[in-house]
Amino acid sequence: MNSPTIRPVILCGGSGTRLWPLSRTHYPKQFLCLVDDLSLLQNTQRRLDGLPGLGRTIAVANEHHRFLVAEQLLEIGLQADILLEPAARNTAPAVAAAALQALGQATGEAPPLLLVLPSDHVIAKVTAFQDAVRAAIPHAQQGALVTFGVQPDRAETGYGYIRRGDPLPGGYRLDRFVEKPDPATAQCYLASGEYFWNSGMFLFRADTYLEALERFAPEMRQQIATAFAGAQRDLDFLRLETAAFAASPANSIDYAVMEKTEHGVVIPLDAGWNDIGAWDALAAIGQPDDRGNTRRGDVLSVDTSNSVLFSEGRLLTTVGVRNLVVIATPDAVLVADKSKAQEVKTLVDELKRSGRCETEFKHIVHRPWGSYEGVAHGPRYQVKRILVKPGASLSLQKHHHRAEHWVVVKGTAAVVRGDESLLLSENQSTYIPLGVVHRLENPGKIDLEMVEVQSGSYLGEDDIVRLEDSYGR
Repeated sequence: MNSPTIRPVILCGGSGTRLWPLSRTHYPKQFLCLVDDLSLLQNTQRRLDGLPGLGRTIAVANEHHRFLVAEQLLEIGLQADILLEPAARNTAPAVAAAALQALGQATGEAPPLLLVLPSDHVIAKVTAFQDAVRAAIPHAQQGALVTFGVQPDRAETGYGYIRRGDPLPGGYRLDRFVEKPDPATAQCYLASGEYFWNSGMFLFRADTYLEALERFAPEMRQQIATAFAGAQRDLDFLRLETAAFAASPANSIDYAVMEKTEHGVVIPLDAGWNDIGAWDALAAIGQPDDRGNTRRGDVLSVDTSNSVLFSEGRLLTTVGVRNLVVIATPDAVLVADKSKAQEVKTLVDELKRSGRCETEFKHIVHRPWGSYEGVAHGPRYQVKRILVKPGASLSLQKHHHRAEHWVVVKGTAAVVRGDESLLLSENQSTYIPLGVVHRLENPGKIDLEMVEVQSGSYLGEDDIVRLEDSYGR
């Protein structure tokens, strides 16, 4: 049998609320560098290098994260097909859209295989992961719906499980999925040797998956087909049609297909898998010091043990503490008992109910043209550091409630201010009065860095009236 084309399908959704304050709504954990100098998303793609028949990646993302996905993949030299979900409908509809994309682009006689991967997991042993994928390929080619079951090393109550059936070459028939167990049941699962953790990763032919949806979830199949047929190209993205996609039932691949099919296969995976569900999980994948502390950033600890210590910038110090999680960012600090790490989600829910913006954005907010960082704020003013990439420009815009002062720190700024066009270099500045139409552009070859001082009665990010925008916002 010829080697098939494998289309990676990377699911880029997820909020990662248990990893607050590093993970935020608009910058969730898949975009963070938690293990090394690559983000979890970038590592998801990187670990595929060397697989046979690897085709162009399909990434499925939402509106808010589209530029982050594109930029992070470009940073590792990858251009992908990026499908935009207009609404959250879980994994089954997202993969259905990816299957239609893959089949529409197929050039060979054999239907492409979809290797479905969450973007926010850690796999320490890449060779073992690739061996499992290779073991799954013959089953998927023959029409099986393959999932990867993680070999459990403890009685974990936070994961769903998969019970194996009769043995097959390289794996087993899939007997059934089971929900997250209580501690006693989890211990029984571990002792039996018949259960795997549910990894949320799959391999199957694109046509096989769509046929299974037609059988088990026909309304979903129809709505996603309609959404895909009505999709619109927008820059580097494919926007699925909103009404049809939103009308699709929301369901996971597990519930929609895998629990109902007679053609399920589970391939064992013993590759150092971890979904980093909470801060305590980092202790299992990091490189702890001789006191059991997992540290990242500018951290100094004395008489401290079995703790997770992360700092984004400022010096973090601890003395005489045990079993803590301490995470310091420029705008928030988390201190938690390590055994209560799962409860950070409850804290985030409370912050959201209080209307706190610290759950939404990091102190550095990424935009398609660059980024901005809050430096200081007070009544009727705030100061930002703005970075604009070479050749990029902000939208042509105006504000109803604020004026802005711009000072160029590095690079060159091309400024539209009403009827004027200005070219500013380092140490030069300009003033944008309230209500005046303006635009900022970097015409140079290096990053443009500026300090912006805003003043006015309201300084929210929603006080922007865009008249023209290169990025379709």
